[in-house]
Amino acid sequence: MYRTSEIVEQYGITESRLKEYIIEQNIPVVNEEISKKYFQTILSFIENTEDRIEKKLKKAEATFKYNSAKNKVSIYQDDAISFLKKLPSNSVDVIATDPAYSGMNDKLKLGKGRIVGKYADKGKENGKWFGEFEDSEENYNEFLSECSRVLKKSTGHIYIMFDSYSLLSLGNVVRSHFDVKNLITWDKVNIGMGHYFRRRHEYIIFATNGNTRKIRNRKFPDVWRFKRIHSSKYPTQKPVEVFQAMLHASTEENFTVCDPFLGSASSAIAAIKNNCNYIGCDISDKSIEISNSRISEFLETGKDNIQTKSMAVDDKIFWE
Repeated sequence: MYRTSEIVEQYGITESRLKEYIIEQNIPVVNEEISKKYFQTILSFIENTEDRIEKKLKKAEATFKYNSAKNKVSIYQDDAISFLKKLPSNSVDVIATDPAYSGMNDKLKLGKGRIVGKYADKGKENGKWFGEFEDSEENYNEFLSECSRVLKKSTGHIYIMFDSYSLLSLGNVVRSHFDVKNLITWDKVNIGMGHYFRRRHEYIIFATNGNTRKIRNRKFPDVWRFKRIHSSKYPTQKPVEVFQAMLHASTEENFTVCDPFLGSASSAIAAIKNNCNYIGCDISDKSIEISNSRISEFLETGKDNIQTKSMAVDDKIFWE
């Protein structure tokens, strides 16, 4: 049984609108409780109710907010799990994210990198590295649990990026929360660093939130060839094309995309290009500063101020 007061609180719908729908549909309510059978009908109605996220986050202060006929874009400065807890249940269509894992970097004990600075200074005022997501299994389970809660049951798709270390240590945990459909390889084309075999790829787990919704085109491969970003403005900046591939496969116009690890806002640019609404967050001051500037300029001029050219290798990208 589901209490109406708990539905209002958890799903971010107003009490008056819920009561109105219950009356319209002649849904039986006993002692302010609704049976599981009728709740499924209500859930479908809730998922199609607009502005639930905005109303739920009304007290949170957005660092960037943009509304137009085509896009709604909102950015918040917050810890990923704390931010997800503020979102209403069943409110997001797609999560596409690149968590700032600590495991690989802690394991390697990086010294002074020629690009990203001294890893020991992470999170400090003058350090180039940001504070990372401490990827213990307990933390990761909580993160994935919140992702599952905020994703819609009917449309929910999730893409989570992994390096090789985090895939081995945490990848299996994803199966406890989602129906894993694919392991995608991002081939960065140019070889990277490594003490043994040198790395030139990362991984992306694609999963659904218990639904059978298909991707847009079954001809999409599970190896994506996009060059890495050199001389990046942000330590973990990813090509927009990586996120475009995710969103082109899984979104429809006006879908809501969420990225709780905003980083350099590559996922935001991809969402705007796909005519989606977007909500993201990051704890890092540098991320918020770069993202606000990047998104603002892109919305105003159509120009990307930190990725000025396509990272695609092939003349024709596979989704075109």
